[in-house]
Amino acid sequence: MAQHVAEVQGQCDPRFAAVRTAFEANFLEREELGAAVCVTIDGRTVVDLWGGWAEPAHDRPWERDTLVNVWSTSKGPTALCAHILADRGLLDLDAPVARYWPEFAAAGKEQILVRHLLSHRAGLSGLREPHSFEQLCDWDLTTRRLAAMEPWWAPGTRSGYHAFTYGFLVGEVVRRVSGLLPGAFLEREVTGPLGIDFAIGLPGKEAGRVAELVQPAVERTSEQAAIFSQLAPVALAALTNPILGAAQANSPEWRAAEIPAANGHGTARAVAALYGIFAGRGSYDGHRVLSPEAAERVREGQGGCRDLVLGAGFANDTEIGLGLWLSGPNGSYGPNPRAFGHDGFGGSCGLADPEAGVSLGYTMNRMGPHIADDPRKMALIDAVYSAL
Repeated sequence: MAQHVAEVQGQCDPRFAAVRTAFEANFLEREELGAAVCVTIDGRTVVDLWGGWAEPAHDRPWERDTLVNVWSTSKGPTALCAHILADRGLLDLDAPVARYWPEFAAAGKEQILVRHLLSHRAGLSGLREPHSFEQLCDWDLTTRRLAAMEPWWAPGTRSGYHAFTYGFLVGEVVRRVSGLLPGAFLEREVTGPLGIDFAIGLPGKEAGRVAELVQPAVERTSEQAAIFSQLAPVALAALTNPILGAAQANSPEWRAAEIPAANGHGTARAVAALYGIFAGRGSYDGHRVLSPEAAERVREGQGGCRDLVLGAGFANDTEIGLGLWLSGPNGSYGPNPRAFGHDGFGGSCGLADPEAGVSLGYTMNRMGPHIADDPRKMALIDAVYSAL
């Protein structure tokens, strides 16, 4: 085998050979560096593949248990924390956020509901004042600033992707209700008991098996530059305050922090398991995590629109449920428009399709230029559905 070519390893049901072919093609044709994909059907694992390299020098292969930061794919597990509390009657999704977080009522936010946080409709997609990477790693400072700020738009009227603020907003409600930050709550209630290899942040003891993110420099076309130059302040606040990329995500500060919207670390197998809870209508591996009614509520559409932050990136209007994106007319999570999931900056993905019984987790370390619907992810999803 030629130097710097890594063999794809793992298991693949013969019925899903097309997924293995697509996964291998990602390395040969789509510049994959290291990656893993896991697919379950009705809770049974049918694809569990990994390959490539955990860092750009090609000295450390991607192993079965390699962890990687999955950026916004973390939002699914974060939403799950809130839905568990709601399912237990401890959190009312139709209650004002200020019922649980009194300071949040400042600057005209008294009527913002918990469901507005989950569906990116709170008008708090990014902070108005400059906010550094170091400040983002400070939970108390970030949540205090969010509680004090005025919304960018009338809350509840439309979505505007809360790229980083989402985790602090939903997470502070989780903390106020449960007494635990989302990472600790998720570990206590889900990942610990179920043996799912996923954490918000990265425990120090796991540093030896984390992959290094790589973010190639991308030259913007004149058309892309023109679009970027026309971004509204609300979009710039969401995406560039602060500016984050692989350099920050590979740092000890990022890994030690609690940034629930973006610094979840896990394997593809773990992502498939967490999104498999939604695909299994609240159950995973024989364990009931959510009631069927609560699991269904996660994909309760809050109204389609051209998203105020990400709208230019999609051919059609998009719709967010109570924590995850619906596949919709864009087919972001396969042909079922009511399938749902979440993408991570640069390529990763978690998918849930209760009707087909499908869950999928895809993790990688070479970040592409796409915020959503990376071609590598879409190739894998297309291959899964072609086999059904």
